[in-house]
This record gives sequence, C-alpha cells and structure tokens, in this order.
Amino acid sequence: MTTTALDRRLMAANIRMSRRHLGLTGTNPSVGTLVVRDDGDGPVIVGSGVTATGGRPHAEPLALAEAGDRARGATAYVTLEPCAHHGRTPPCAEALVNAGIARVVAAATDPDSRVSGRGYEMLRAAGIEVEQDVMAEEAKGVLSGYLTRSAEKRCEVTVKLAVSADGMIGRDAAGQVPITGDAARAQSHLLRAEHDAILVGIGTALADNPELTCRLPGLSARSPLRIILDRTARLPLGSRLVHSVGDAPLAIGTAHPASERAQALEGAGVRLIACEEHEGRVALPELLDDLAAQGVMRLLVEGGAKVARSFLAEGLADRIVLFESDVVVGANGIAAPFTRATIPGEYTASGEWRFGADRCHEFLRSK
Repeated sequence: MTTTALDRRLMAANIRMSRRHLGLTGTNPSVGTLVVRDDGDGPVIVGSGVTATGGRPHAEPLALAEAGDRARGATAYVTLEPCAHHGRTPPCAEALVNAGIARVVAAATDPDSRVSGRGYEMLRAAGIEVEQDVMAEEAKGVLSGYLTRSAEKRCEVTVKLAVSADGMIGRDAAGQVPITGDAARAQSHLLRAEHDAILVGIGTALADNPELTCRLPGLSARSPLRIILDRTARLPLGSRLVHSVGDAPLAIGTAHPASERAQALEGAGVRLIACEEHEGRVALPELLDDLAAQGVMRLLVEGGAKVARSFLAEGLADRIVLFESDVVVGANGIAAPFTRATIPGEYTASGEWRFGADRCHEFLRSK
C-alpha cells in the first residue's frame, strides 16, 4: 500500500490535534495519535491521544487505550516516530505491536539517537506496514521546539512584534500603547499559551509594567514561565509581574544572583537564573542552552526593541511573528527594530493571516 489522500487528510487532522498541548508537555514533544479502522463501512476514528500534560503518558498508549480491542488490525497515525527505548514503561513502538496495529502512518522522524529509525525498525520487524514522512514538514511546525532542542541543545525562539503603520512599537514614556486590535491581541495570548516561556527585557518590564500572562477565557492556567532579562536585578518588588507570581511562574535572568536585590526578589517567589555576561549584557546563547536543559523547548520573545534586535543579530531567532496595524503612533514613537520590508534575508515568509483590521506575517529562518 502507498500513502493515499485519506492518509493525508487524517494526518492533517492529527497534526492540528497535536497542537492542543503545546507548552504543557515538559521536555517531551506534543505528539498526536489517531487509531483508525475500516470494517467495510468506511474509516472510523476509534482512538485518539495527545501527549499528556507533563509529557507522560505519550500519545500512542492514550489512543490505544481508547481504542481497546478495536485497535487490532487498525491503522495508527502518529505525528512523530514512535519511541523505541525502554524506561519504566515499554516503548510506544512496542505498545503498537502488542495492540495488533496493522499499519502505521508517521510524519516526522525522531532525531533522538535512542529512537531515530529504530521505532520504524521495531514496527517492521513485527510485520507492521510503515509509511513514513507523510506531511513531515507540516508536523515539524508543531514539533519544531522539540526538534531544535534535540539538534541544537537550545530552546526554539519565536520573536513576536506588533508594528504600527508608521513603523513604531510604542511611544516613549507612555507605558503600554495599544498597536493592534482585539482579535490580534487574542492571537498573541494564544501564542503565549503555546509556549513554555515568554521573555522581555527589563526596559520593557519597567516602562510597561506588564503581567505577561495568558488572559484568554479558559486558558489562564496555561500562562507560561515569564522571564525578564534583568542583568542587575532591577525589577521592582511592587511590579505587576512580582504581584502575579502566584498566577504564573516568574524568573529573572541575572548576572548578580547573590545581590541583595536579587535575593529580595527570590524571597518574593521569583526564580533566579544565573547568567553569564557579554559586553555588559546577559549572554543569550548560554541562556538558551540553560533554559533548554531546564526543560524549556519553546521561547516567545515579546520585546522590547533592543532585545528583539539582539536575538536577530546573534542568529538566535528561529521564527518571526509580525503583526502589522493601521494605527499611527506619531510623535515620540519608538522605532521598530525591523519591519516586513527590513527583515533579514535569511528569513522566508511562511504564512499570512488577517485578524480584524490587522495582518499577521510569519517568517522562518533558513537552516
């Protein structure tokens, strides 16, 4: 058998489903699995699963448990190659074999050396037909944080920016200035919910006094770890960020974790991330390595201009999400670090959407 239009349709649905737990699965990727059988009256989904919150159980055993005996002779659609290594629980490839799955359609291959290709080998050795690389590129859009962490040992970085019609991101000494409308802001909050952590510089934290939480109805519990680049621990104890530490975790990346100011923040519930310095700033590559080691796979960078510019200049921004507005900021505007016309040449447009009166453009860095 070969890949069919139905296989692609079901895999596309599976990829969409796998997004549900982005930002919730720890060091494991958010994978989707569908178990589908056809008893002569057309294909029926008899089991589905997404990697559970915290990363366990994996998607495959969840879908197989829902399918029960109906999994025997069925096809399993997986967005990532089933794991092949033993821990305290058997690998997912073995679970598929034991459940009697007859065919596996898989999207991306797992780069983990304990798995890569071995999951497929285990399935084929058991007589299961395997179709791999089905919509692999589409699946990598969801798995990109895991793939970046596996290949480069750092977290994946998305730089998000909202730019006014006159090329500004705000107004000097004016606090938070709305650039986009309600629909685009809701999309920005959804981005927060899909990331493990969100980062801004101390300049933005002091000027805007933000909370950086996800304020979409029903998704407040999915607010990510908030990280402030704060080399000398200047974040005020009275800031909204510190006051909301009970609602979402907060950390500062500081080069002076033993200072009195840093210790006071730690006493208020703020996590300290000890950072190296480079030319008077927090060393970003080392920070990304440390965050990945601590389980952060997907990092959303929201500002300000200097921070966004630094991530691009050091080649650390994997994706750019750029919102364009028809709002005019005018006098005392803070110039955007880039616009759609000045995005570096190594970035390629990968998507465009409209949210109300605003447009959103996505760019991916060539690797």
